[in-house]
Amino acid sequence: MLTMGCDVGSTSSKAVILKDGTEIIASKIVPLGTGTKGPAAVYQEVLDLAGVAREDLDMLVATGYGRLTFQGADKQVSELSCHARGVSFLNPAVRTLVDIGGQDLKALRVNSRGGMENFVMNDKCAAGTGRFLEVMAKILDVPIGELGELALKSNTKMIISNTCTVFAESEVVSHLSNGVPIEDIAAGIARSVANRAASLIGRVGVVDTVAISGGVSKNKGIVHFLSEELNTPVYVSEMAQLAGAIGAALFGYSAVLKQEKRE
Repeated sequence: MLTMGCDVGSTSSKAVILKDGTEIIASKIVPLGTGTKGPAAVYQEVLDLAGVAREDLDMLVATGYGRLTFQGADKQVSELSCHARGVSFLNPAVRTLVDIGGQDLKALRVNSRGGMENFVMNDKCAAGTGRFLEVMAKILDVPIGELGELALKSNTKMIISNTCTVFAESEVVSHLSNGVPIEDIAAGIARSVANRAASLIGRVGVVDTVAISGGVSKNKGIVHFLSEELNTPVYVSEMAQLAGAIGAALFGYSAVLKQEKRE
């Protein structure tokens, strides 16, 4: 049985094809989100990688910010449920999850079956999200992928006090004008995001194992400072950015099994 999960985010599109609900046979990430050609591109590219056609799929499930606009899906499922299910697939021990996406920040409690027990989210502004990091990287004139490594080079505990992206931008510019080393500013940015994530996690309750999903999981500085803030290691899978798509494919697998039982 083949099922596909497509996670259409605000800044990137991810897709996974699962075989029999247990084996990932193809996965793809395209750095273009909803409202672009990204969803269609990731869909076709993952089919090509797996060497299959749409008619070979038993179920296609869409999730993420743009799930309702994805053409051709058999089913849509909330990204919250999909990230919980997907991270549990990657590590069944996970009980607390923070998903840091391009436009929002979510903290979830996950049960032993990969179900979501509770969640809180901050989607009122871009603070603490991928968009926040994009703005900060642009000000520092460094690739966003280098922010985390840069932050880990700092030996100074700097804090970016403003959580609002607009005010934080002014604060960072001021630090640059005053000659503050760029690695210290990068560390301050990472701590700002980590502190915001830790605060949100605190509202659902910290229960080990703690994991992070979403594209921001690649920022080693944020993962490091989040572990410090929570006083516990934070699990990061190599496929953390694909967690939502994996969860969607798993929901598709479950849906097909239910159909077969009814028949």
